[in-house]
Amino acid sequence: MREVAFIKQNKEKWLSFEKAIVNNDFDNPDELASQYIHVINDLAYAQTYYPKSKVIAYLNQLSANAYQKIYKTKSTDTNRIISFWKTEVPLICYQYRKFIYIAFIIFSAFTFIGAISAANDGEFVRSVLGDDYVNMSLENIEAGDPVAVYKSGSNWGSFIGITINNLRVGIIAFVLGVFLGIGTLYIMFNNCIMLGSFQYFFYEKGVFWESVRGIWIHGAMEIFAIVIECAAGLILGASILFPATHSRYTSFKMGAKTGIKILISTFPFTFAAGFLEGFITRYSNIMPHWLSVSIILITLSIISYYYLIYPFKVKKQITQPPILSPSAI
Repeated sequence: MREVAFIKQNKEKWLSFEKAIVNNDFDNPDELASQYIHVINDLAYAQTYYPKSKVIAYLNQLSANAYQKIYKTKSTDTNRIISFWKTEVPLICYQYRKFIYIAFIIFSAFTFIGAISAANDGEFVRSVLGDDYVNMSLENIEAGDPVAVYKSGSNWGSFIGITINNLRVGIIAFVLGVFLGIGTLYIMFNNCIMLGSFQYFFYEKGVFWESVRGIWIHGAMEIFAIVIECAAGLILGASILFPATHSRYTSFKMGAKTGIKILISTFPFTFAAGFLEGFITRYSNIMPHWLSVSIILITLSIISYYYLIYPFKVKKQITQPPILSPSAI
């Protein structure tokens, strides 16, 4: 798009936003936060395609004024927390949805490799999971409770330990994205190979359904969240590899901020998965089939909706941002 067309398309909106900021004319603080994100996107677009344009200075000032309104008062601090999950993260997920899709494709491919490897090599599962774990699982299967491992320890102890471990895995998956995304792919590969071989092991022993009912009660949110965290790591890596018109350092900072926001957004789901594993999964073998299946479908639907569907609804519903004063042209 030519610069003149870009300005003409957005001018009235920018002026409207500027007026609303000056007059503090926002009944809904979420609207201000949403429009602020759009201004930032317009600023990034202008910096990329019109690096010498006066419109960049204007949008910088406009976004700075909006920032003050959003972040600098006590009342908006509370609204900021709500807006983060309600608007900001979904818009980020929409903008970087390709990374999420790629992460799921890689996850599926690596998991498939794990299952195929286990199917074609009788010792593969032991090499991945270890003899102790496999032997323990065989004993549990013979005892009629394939997922008895999830019953060990206390409810609270399991919840805390599992949650801390899952948070650690997610944070590491993101941070290792700094190695051009290769570190994130390594974490994905290790975890997916284990998942694929683990599930095939239960399939081979004829207790696949029992394992699914137990493992995926908490696994639906747990695994999904890890995939999203890996997507954040890939964003971090891409920001270094492909800085576009920014300096590599500036691009890295932008990618890090974006990735951290996505990472933080997964924490509630990780806590929920830990709670389910600590308090619910241990009863999977005695609960009705319909209940365990319902828990799996509900948890999977919630996190899938938030990251895959809700971003499109927010993008569609959000008011287009304000626009530019004639002096900036």
